[in-house]
Amino acid sequence: MKIKKGIPIYDQHDKNGFYGGKFGGNFVAEGTLKPIQDLTKLFAKLRKDKKFLAKKEQLFKSYLGGETPFFKLKNLTKYLGGAQIWCKDVSSLKGSAHKGYHATINALICKMSGRKYLCGDTGAGMFGKNLAMAGKHLGLKVKIFMGTKDIARQSVNVKFMRDAGAEIVPVDSGSKTLVDAVSECMRYYVSNCETTHLAVGSAIGANIFSKICVYSTSQISIELKKQLIQQFGKIPKLKLINVIGGGSSALGFWNEFIDYDKKHVELIGVEAKYAAPLATNAKLSILHGAAQYCLTNKDGQISPTHSLSAGLDYPGSSPMHGFLKDAKRARFTFASDKEALQAFKLVTKLEAIRPSLEPCHAFAECIKIAPKLKKDQIIIVNNCGEASKDKKIFLKELGYYPS
Repeated sequence: MKIKKGIPIYDQHDKNGFYGGKFGGNFVAEGTLKPIQDLTKLFAKLRKDKKFLAKKEQLFKSYLGGETPFFKLKNLTKYLGGAQIWCKDVSSLKGSAHKGYHATINALICKMSGRKYLCGDTGAGMFGKNLAMAGKHLGLKVKIFMGTKDIARQSVNVKFMRDAGAEIVPVDSGSKTLVDAVSECMRYYVSNCETTHLAVGSAIGANIFSKICVYSTSQISIELKKQLIQQFGKIPKLKLINVIGGGSSALGFWNEFIDYDKKHVELIGVEAKYAAPLATNAKLSILHGAAQYCLTNKDGQISPTHSLSAGLDYPGSSPMHGFLKDAKRARFTFASDKEALQAFKLVTKLEAIRPSLEPCHAFAECIKIAPKLKKDQIIIVNNCGEASKDKKIFLKELGYYPS
């Protein structure tokens, strides 16, 4: 399995939507095939449309806030005493997470398709928050599906979504988390696809949904590549560390670097310990319309997962991550709840950033490996979300939240 040079990760699939002939595809109900085909054709057209591209650029710059910062974490670097640690602070976006890119592009596609209704799923609430904001900005009616367990633990984002005018549909089936919210959202779309655009919350689902997602979040690595050249005069040897749930932020963070040799730019993905299909050699399964690595039981059924982080509490992973794993381009590991919590405490005491529970998993891996590396080596962590949504969890588990 090989990566094609000069082609974005989201375009590496074949005509049937498979990455490496194995991951992805379109395992969907017959009634959903036509709207998926229509959306695929529309997106192919929009990617070349000057009006769409100009509006995209304008929204990213004036609505989301433009280029996100890239800076050295000097205190953390000094404390750990090994590699240089840098941060791409995507949490500075309007909406406080990388989900802003994906939500904004989906809202724009919905608007340009002539539809007035936008539906989506959310776990940690960051995609729902950003979808509610983008829908309101572009004059769309938004419906968000969210597990009742996640509604309880992410109340800050729930209030924000409602205040922005979105309708929240509580999902009380199964594990009452993200996996069930995605399922219910897709069922709703099947019955309402003539009037409604579906925005899947991560790089999962049938081919076109994951494709749109990573096309959007690739803005992260487009900016980072330019910032690296400005800072170092070249692309130095790097380790790019990113948390992985569904995988949208990691794929956006890595996209511009997949052509580099892994000895030059290493890609490291960090999952939650009990929701880690990539790091634990899970089996290839079908979930939410795509072939991917999934956690399953002995009968092949999808297994329950656990993470304090609602955004990582998902049994599958993007088909594109399966492709990167089998192509041996990225390596995958995991961090426990305890390690993520301790990473939050250390990072926020030393630096003026507040990572949410999700990127705290990436910081946990950084804290493990940085002291073992030489001082001229460079680690970059994508701080893809801001901590305010998790304040109650940090206070409960740590008794600590920075003032």
